[in-house]
Amino acid sequence: MGASTTPLASAAALLLLLLAPLAAAADSMSIVSYGERSEEEARRMYAEWMAAHGRTYNAVGEEERRFEVFRDNLRYVDAHNAAADAGVHSFRLGLNRFADLTNDEYRATYLGVRSRPQRERRLGDRYLAGDNEDLPESVDWRAKGAVAEVKDQGSCGSCWAFSTIAAVEGINQIVTGDMISLSEQELVDCDTSYNQGCNGGLMDYAFEFIINNGGIDTEEDYPYKGTDGRCDVNRKNAKVVTIDSYEDVPANSEKSLQKAVANQPISVAIEAGGRAFQLYNSVTDTNLAAGFICGPSRTCGTALDHGVTAVGYGTENGKDYWIVKNSWGSSWGESGYVRMERNIKASSGKCGIAVEPSYPLKKGANPPNPGPTPPSPTPPPTVCDNYYSCPDSTTCCCIYEYGKYCFAWGCCPLEGATCCDDHYSCCPHDYPVCNVKQGTCLMGKDSPLSLSVKATKRTLAKPHWAFPGNTAADGMKSSA
Repeated sequence: MGASTTPLASAAALLLLLLAPLAAAADSMSIVSYGERSEEEARRMYAEWMAAHGRTYNAVGEEERRFEVFRDNLRYVDAHNAAADAGVHSFRLGLNRFADLTNDEYRATYLGVRSRPQRERRLGDRYLAGDNEDLPESVDWRAKGAVAEVKDQGSCGSCWAFSTIAAVEGINQIVTGDMISLSEQELVDCDTSYNQGCNGGLMDYAFEFIINNGGIDTEEDYPYKGTDGRCDVNRKNAKVVTIDSYEDVPANSEKSLQKAVANQPISVAIEAGGRAFQLYNSVTDTNLAAGFICGPSRTCGTALDHGVTAVGYGTENGKDYWIVKNSWGSSWGESGYVRMERNIKASSGKCGIAVEPSYPLKKGANPPNPGPTPPSPTPPPTVCDNYYSCPDSTTCCCIYEYGKYCFAWGCCPLEGATCCDDHYSCCPHDYPVCNVKQGTCLMGKDSPLSLSVKATKRTLAKPHWAFPGNTAADGMKSSA
């Protein structure tokens, strides 16, 4: 469901917009002739935007290159908002934190939900809803104290971790009455068997990690850093909040999703890669319902690439909507949230929101709080050969070999990874087939490209002495 440098697009795991008839034209405009601003005005706005967002650029020519990207996004925003003022759209765009990024850069950095492998879903019938079932007309878990403040994943594709944690925080508050902000960083650092930290992941795998680990630590004790880090074993063992199990909401049923959200916050995956979602700002005015309430959009489908959390639903001016919590800080969207159209004709829901929703289960109290955690011992590295090692929880992959000998090693930031023949990339163990030409990984040699994830880059291995407390390979584990 979030990658620093490489996004993992998904074909069945996760929001975005809706445009009416003129939206297709607006969405294709890289250069907009409507209401063109002067270069002087655009540069003034760029300077103000840089100051407001604390943006500086060190590379030669980078500030000018970013200005051109900013100006192109400004054209797009102006054209869209002019159409919104004319009643074409029910939402507006703005020059938010992503205004100096191309859409490709935005996708690569901030989206990170992975596609679900072809495995049996963990379905439960507790939220299976009949068409005529009577459900509450509106729910907002924020008003009930079951939603923590909006967080910010930063330049890390960890949306899957934030979606998971928000759902666990919610059910914990509902069952125990305590709102405890929990650690996304623990999932990023420690949940590496299937998920890939800042390179993406899946909420169901994260629920499994919390269950198998016996709980999860608090955000205060294991704070978020926004980068892949070494798992802090002591803090991983601080099991402050527990869950008993997890289940998937019946797929492609907004009625069942409504029943689920009426009972607890729900992890959902959506397609969020479109330019309008990147620059989403707010509703047009108080006479319109939420942003993203219109007709179908040609740019919003079910290519699930972003993990978020459904924390409520309602109706405004006859339009049904979902209340969705994002993880891009409170300055994005509607104070960090977006309202999305509900009860559309497509069974998948707007932007695939009803395709793969899931939720944690919890019945009883948490164990006694262990208190602050002492520093963890440094885990041993993964040994490549007699001279070089990689960090813990990684895989050694040869970069340069001659005959049967490897003369240079690289580190794949995944456990049990497949080393690709290009000597540059690697693939997770549940997507073990390398497609070097496409730079992707497949579940099997005959799997369609649409079910692939992006290959991960290797980093250089280091001499044994570079790892504290380890001066030789003796006693260390090896993946070579």
